[in-house]
Amino acid sequence: MDAAAASPDGGPAPVHGDLPASDRAARRAVTVFPLLVIAAGALGLLWPSHFTGWAPAVPWLLGVVMFSMGLTLTLPDFTAVARRPWAVGLGLVAHYVIMPGLGWLIATVLDLPPQLAAGVILVGCAPSGTASNVVTFLARGDVALSVSVATVSTVLAPLVTPPLTLLLAGQFLHVDAGVMVTDILKTVLLPVVAGLVVRLVAGRYVDRVLRALPWISAVTIAAIVLAVVSGSAAAIKDAAFLVIVAVLLHNGLGLALGYGAGKLARLGRPASRAMAFEVGMQNSGLAASLATAHFSPAAALPAAVFSVWHNISGALVAAWMARTGRRDAPRA
Repeated sequence: MDAAAASPDGGPAPVHGDLPASDRAARRAVTVFPLLVIAAGALGLLWPSHFTGWAPAVPWLLGVVMFSMGLTLTLPDFTAVARRPWAVGLGLVAHYVIMPGLGWLIATVLDLPPQLAAGVILVGCAPSGTASNVVTFLARGDVALSVSVATVSTVLAPLVTPPLTLLLAGQFLHVDAGVMVTDILKTVLLPVVAGLVVRLVAGRYVDRVLRALPWISAVTIAAIVLAVVSGSAAAIKDAAFLVIVAVLLHNGLGLALGYGAGKLARLGRPASRAMAFEVGMQNSGLAASLATAHFSPAAALPAAVFSVWHNISGALVAAWMARTGRRDAPRA
């Protein structure tokens, strides 16, 4: 993906070797997107009655973003997995163990209301957010590993996210894992595959519009946040503190434990940085869509807040990592 492209979770999309990947473009994408999402959230919070009818459009909006992701994928993204199965496998296990486990632990320790607890856990069970790819690039991390983990975790989401959500969130709310599988297939996997096929068939035409995809995706994700926030404005005002604390803990611990997993496995500094962002950054757009469809607008609050915060925290951590390790060149 283009370094400035936008991802399903509302951030920049993966950086690929055959597309521009300059620091300036990546930093612009990482900086502008959170501001756009913050503005959308503020609109939904201040004037919720103007946007409450947008909720049914959320799955379709997410499909647009996932199709854009598919358009930026190339076959080398998948062949890279075969070249490094150990590292990619470790990234997937760390992602789908650490973040769901943290979600359940945080919900339990903070004694969150059932709707919020289910929402936090659902964020943890979502696939990796592809904003992690650009943030890894900015941090001078292993971008190839980041792209591989993000891509495979997205493809596996229909098989992993529903049963994990049932296992961990079932004690808080009823979870229909079967219907959730169908929803993820329709809103995530099929659009991604469709975009990939279009890229393979008409690649040279797609290349001409790649620069527009970041802004299409960014605006679409902002619309998702606007719909989610406006649908639960009252709940946000009542539970804002709890949600913010839960999101800060979830994201912060995920980044730290992801980096620790890479160091423990002796993957090296660049790969450990990639692991930090692949574990700590989530496809919160998918989590918001699933929470709205299967639970309630209140359950989508953690995903909406996470969508804003993980882009900000990721950019800050990446800047710190880059500044403390300039001798490590980014791996494309």
